Amino acid sequence: MAVNTGNPELDRKVEDWLKWDKNEKNKAEIKELLKVNDVDTLVKIFEKRLEFGTAGLRGVMAAGPSRMNDLTVIQATQGMAKYLLECFDDVKTQGVVIGYDGRYNSSRFASLATRAFITMGIPVHLFSALVPTPYIPFSVCRLKTKAGIMITASHNPKEDNGYKVYWENGAQIISPDDKNILLRSLDNLAPWDEAWDDSVREHALVSDPLENINQLYFDVLSKECLRDELNQKTSLKFTYTPVHGVGAPYVKMAFETCKFQPYIPVQEQIEPDPEFSTVKFPNPEEGKSTLNLALATAARNNSTVILANDPDADRLAVAELQPNGEWKVFSGNELGALLGWWMWTRAEQKGQDPTTAAMIASTVSSKILQTMAEREGFLFDETLTGFKWMANRGLQLQKEGYQILFAFEEAIGFMCGIHVPDKDGVSAAAHLSEMAVHLESKGSTLNGQLQEIYLKYGHHVSLVSYYLCYDPVVINRIFERLRNFENAPKTYPKSLMGGKYVVKGVRDLTNGFDSRQPDGKALLPTSSSSQMITFYFENGLDATIRTSGTEPKIKYYTELRAPPTQSDRQQVQATLDEMVQALVDEFLQPTLNHLTPRPE
Repeated sequence: MAVNTGNPELDRKVEDWLKWDKNEKNKAEIKELLKVNDVDTLVKIFEKRLEFGTAGLRGVMAAGPSRMNDLTVIQATQGMAKYLLECFDDVKTQGVVIGYDGRYNSSRFASLATRAFITMGIPVHLFSALVPTPYIPFSVCRLKTKAGIMITASHNPKEDNGYKVYWENGAQIISPDDKNILLRSLDNLAPWDEAWDDSVREHALVSDPLENINQLYFDVLSKECLRDELNQKTSLKFTYTPVHGVGAPYVKMAFETCKFQPYIPVQEQIEPDPEFSTVKFPNPEEGKSTLNLALATAARNNSTVILANDPDADRLAVAELQPNGEWKVFSGNELGALLGWWMWTRAEQKGQDPTTAAMIASTVSSKILQTMAEREGFLFDETLTGFKWMANRGLQLQKEGYQILFAFEEAIGFMCGIHVPDKDGVSAAAHLSEMAVHLESKGSTLNGQLQEIYLKYGHHVSLVSYYLCYDPVVINRIFERLRNFENAPKTYPKSLMGGKYVVKGVRDLTNGFDSRQPDGKALLPTSSSSQMITFYFENGLDATIRTSGTEPKIKYYTELRAPPTQSDRQQVQATLDEMVQALVDEFLQPTLNHLTPRPE
């Protein structure tokens, strides 16, 4: 089909797309834009291709190279197949593993990806059922495959889907592999013969690993958990929701493995539903707005602990009924403190030498693990945002002889051990439940133990939120203003509230600047394609402002660390609240920049 938009480069891209795309619905979408001569929209769609971000490829399901659809999946996988053949002599014996969640098109995308691999003679372990994302890194490690793919957009809106890639070590890909896969894709944009044939399950190179992986995964969990009489006899009742995702049967098996009584299901959300029909956002990180049905179910059943996975079951949210009748929804940082304490307590009970133990957190997460490490003697390490960095660092430390006890990110992502080199909401649910049972047997609660942690290590009070901004120009202007605050490069704000709170250091991981280092260069890797600035204040506040890799958000992460001698938590909280409000007003200027606040 000849295309004439007045833009020759665009015409070529659109013509190729229409020639290659066999999905009639997607083709019709592009043809309609041509019919009404909507060149601006066509430019936006065809200007860039989907790129690997903090969570792989992710985008809205629609036509064009910048969106998730049949053709982009085919093209990405053709590039990945070619790259694997370059990297590994044994990929045709070891193969790859592919899983998918319950979103629209996930199963089809998984089948189309499978077709690309088997066309190149690469065997595929293709799951026959919806699986949690952590099953893919676990499978890569256990089956010794050369790579893994999970088709999921995690907790994104229902319109989105994604393509998450794991390498032979079980961790998500990092540079240069992500860039090389995209480069090979550009060399293999035209679909191969049979690329559109998604009837792959009976192929000789395709097998189903589900039964084997279920057995292996829960064997590992049974060795990690206490599985004692307390679990069977506890009076605690757990309410569980997968928020319309894949988690229910797997958390059910986790409960059986750890010898708990069955959880109380949130019936309205227990089955996979690509519409996510009972929630505005399928993200338990949003708190009570997503957990309303779970709260009602718990109240009806005299349950005092709520567990919630996100739709691909790699995250875990937790709420606990308090003595005053209110529910406390724990933040990711609070859960990180609790699980970190629990994993360290369990390791100590087993005689773990602290000098060979390690915990990890991302740079935007609470530094509570660092404080614990300084007190207890184990190693703490910090990485960039995202479990792809934490898992790769954990595997590196493991090679150096360290026992990886725990890693977490404030976005309710937890890695208990490193059997799964990624966040895992299923195993985290098991460990969290055992901790709750253990505490209940001693007359305590999750929140009670959290306060004990703060008494021992000092209050770590955090506030994490975001503004929505759909205009990249505005986002860039906000960050460039902070970098040129005194009308010169690398001059950042020196204080808040007219000097009341003084900045003692600045780290900018976009341009690699760190005022705290003798040479002014940041120690962590930098990326000019994303925005991220951290301000360190003299009074113990760390504040990071960054853009999201998957959503149109400007996020801010703040934590005020107080010494154990400062026991007045309310005063620490009041200081944090004042500083965060000033930081938002002075640094982000939401009114001037027309930013949209986080929905309540």
